Amino acid sequence: PALRWQEVPKFYSSLSEGTVTQLALRLLILTALRSKPIRFCRLDQIDGHTWTVPAENMKSQKGRAEDFRVPLSNEARAVIELARPFARDGWLFPNVRKGVISDATMSGYMKRKGLDARPHGFRSSFRTWCAEATDISREVAEAALAHSTGTAVERAYRRTDFLQQRRELMEQWCAHVKDEAFVVE
Repeated sequence: PALRWQEVPKFYSSLSEGTVTQLALRLLILTALRSKPIRFCRLDQIDGHTWTVPAENMKSQKGRAEDFRVPLSNEARAVIELARPFARDGWLFPNVRKGVISDATMSGYMKRKGLDARPHGFRSSFRTWCAEATDISREVAEAALAHSTGTAVERAYRRTDFLQQRRELMEQWCAHVKDEAFVVE
């Protein structure tokens, strides 16, 4: 279940306590990623405005996952900085005992808040926002979600991950999520 894209800013602004769970949810919303890459985020995967998620943390299509470059909006970078003091053993979102937060941590938080929506639903919120509130191409919107598009032949010839276009898109999404007017820097 997903929140309507128009409701995402209200939920995002409620994540103000700065706990590991809330910061993980904020980064999940801002990047439109699944929970696994968020949970297994390591500080050494982040280089400036780009986070490279290793293939093993991405959903694979027929076992062919690849590393995925994630453009980090200024807000996403700020969230990472807020989470940095909690980092342990290289993990940005560690569990209290060892390893990383569990798969149920963010879902449980949303359930306790009385929401029907779950973390994975923010991907749908994002994709619907792309379709209804932007003029971004389908290929770029799908690339932001790490989805493959086109025929096998088209994919063989398309040698881009649209990183720059996705970077601009994610800044627009961030502006929406923070309920601000989007300004290109």
